[in-house]
Amino acid sequence: MKIFFLLFFVSYLLTRSISAEMLFEQGANDSLWYKNNFNYSLQLGYYDAYKTKQADIVMLGNSITHGANWNELLARPNVVERGIPSDIIEGFLHRMDYVYKLRPKICFIMGGVNDIYSWIPVETILQNYLEVINGLKARNIKVVIQSTLHTSPDWGKEWLSANRPDLDIREYNEGRNQEINRLNQLLSSYAKKNGIDFIDLNRSMAQGNFIKSDLTWDGTHLNGKGYKIWAQKIEGILSKYGL
Repeated sequence: MKIFFLLFFVSYLLTRSISAEMLFEQGANDSLWYKNNFNYSLQLGYYDAYKTKQADIVMLGNSITHGANWNELLARPNVVERGIPSDIIEGFLHRMDYVYKLRPKICFIMGGVNDIYSWIPVETILQNYLEVINGLKARNIKVVIQSTLHTSPDWGKEWLSANRPDLDIREYNEGRNQEINRLNQLLSSYAKKNGIDFIDLNRSMAQGNFIKSDLTWDGTHLNGKGYKIWAQKIEGILSKYGL
């Protein structure tokens, strides 16, 4: 039955927008691996076709990163976006060669929400995240960690209401956001101890344990107002390093 719900929801999301993140029930994460994400192989095919040889700035992430034109948002030609819809941190780790070959000066990382909603343990997420960071540092690429964004109280409501009418959706999302808080606390602590910049986006974008409703169009993906706030934070870091 879980597999049926999973396939139903993936089909629903693909007909709505391939950039939508996958939301899964507890226990369904056995069916979610980065290599089985349709968007993963699709985007890697694009990366193989792109002709950009070098970019100073790389935006690494999932569909939240993928949702903006970063060249226009930052008014910079030397930015490359490497966000894959529905990707998890393990997926980031297995496609880092597409970042390394661009020889960037700085890489901004945003991810984890898909892992959290796939019920991947925070400790596992952190381990994969640190491997991504260490790979960048080993190549003298400056790393900027960006907090995993909260979701809204009604994120996933359409699907969950249809298939899990017994579920308190607000409570479900609040529980997932508490795990996001755990991940962010660990990332922030690591960044502080290792001299890495950490951008706490939730400080500007969240109210309580939920993302502000006026910054998202569906409960997790940002609208223009949200991206504008994000861009301002990035510009501050770039200015700090004279980039």
